[in-house]
Amino acid sequence: MDKVCIVGAGSSGLTACQVLGERGIPFDCFEKGSMIGGNWRYENDNGTSSAYRSLHINSARKLMSYKAFPMPEDYPDYPSHWQVAKYFDEYARRFGLTERITFNAEVVAVEPDGDGWRVTVEDAGGKRRTESYRAVLVANGHHWKPRWPEPPFPGAEEYEGEQMHVHHYREPEVLAGKRVLILGIGNSAVDVAVESSRIAEKTFLAMRRSAYVIPKFLGGKPIDEAAPPASTYLPMSVRRFFFNRLLKTTVGEMTDYGLQKPDHKLLEAHPTVSSELLPRIGHGDITVKPNIERFTGGRRVRFVDGSEEEVDLTIYCTGYEIAFPFLDEKVFASRDNRMPLYKRAVSVENPGLYFIGFIQPLGPIMPLAEAQSEWIADLLAGRAALPSPAEMREEIAAYEEWMRKRFVASKRHTIEVDFYPYMREIRRERKRSRSAQPA
Repeated sequence: MDKVCIVGAGSSGLTACQVLGERGIPFDCFEKGSMIGGNWRYENDNGTSSAYRSLHINSARKLMSYKAFPMPEDYPDYPSHWQVAKYFDEYARRFGLTERITFNAEVVAVEPDGDGWRVTVEDAGGKRRTESYRAVLVANGHHWKPRWPEPPFPGAEEYEGEQMHVHHYREPEVLAGKRVLILGIGNSAVDVAVESSRIAEKTFLAMRRSAYVIPKFLGGKPIDEAAPPASTYLPMSVRRFFFNRLLKTTVGEMTDYGLQKPDHKLLEAHPTVSSELLPRIGHGDITVKPNIERFTGGRRVRFVDGSEEEVDLTIYCTGYEIAFPFLDEKVFASRDNRMPLYKRAVSVENPGLYFIGFIQPLGPIMPLAEAQSEWIADLLAGRAALPSPAEMREEIAAYEEWMRKRFVASKRHTIEVDFYPYMREIRRERKRSRSAQPA
């Protein structure tokens, strides 16, 4: 009961290990696969990685690094997944983490057990063992369970072409010589569309609603380094005004490229970052379409504007479900991707149950997962405390109300945070007096 359990050794689980290790808080970390790195480990044998061969990060190297161990200076501004995985390996070696992680060990059950938690783990041979812990830090990620169109498009079962979720996309060779339809306008969708436009016979990019496509560089700097942290103290309306002007000056209107006018304001949806999509559309290498209406037989696809196309391969870039197969829904459930957690990390109803990295920041996630881990380590060590359950529930309700006002209603926008404001929130929590309710 002195130990803490960490579920997963991806980017969030790793920083939790490092922080707890540095604080001298004993822990066990269980990783389903045989390697660290989670989603960033290409072809990870834990079966949950969504990385494709050409994937690069969409947050600048300097901002995405862990505070405790910055990325190498010789890395490019936007490293590839290969480089990110190597960075994790070096990080683990630097802090001696690998030998403290139990690999090929899947957590199959996490259950309340008096004042602590009972965790059941299954090894590669199917053998199970159960141990008790004072707390559990869940870090199994939220980009591993594909979310398919709901409900399926009419005629999808009879469609004779190939259908796949982008989660299973790995190599561009599957696109070569085909008529390819990509559904979605998120970062994975535009990456695959650009890749397809170079080797497919024809590439269509369909979407339910349009988006603002933001370049990776502005003025020679990565986009998320363009605005100083101090600017995040300004009202959103002011920030949006200046960002809109900057975007119009450097990129123009989305309609200039054949995209529909977005039905929302800038920053009311998670940004789509690409320096290649708009020129490929402008060159005619990608044809923009509205949403799918139905599959009409054979390999025909009809869109909501009445047009039809012959399509060999349809790739759904429709997001992911947040899931915890090891938690009973009576303990914690993420219905419709909602995460009712205090400050996006603490379960109110289940003391000792914490979640690391279940946020979708406008900016990089890794430093925020590191900050969450430091805060939770403070709670575990008694250096900080939580407010009353009533206050925590009030904060959760306020956050959800902020989400409704700030973002387009979507299962994609249920765990959004702004990078710098959220970092400041965590810092304030770390200073909360110990006279408040203990963790």
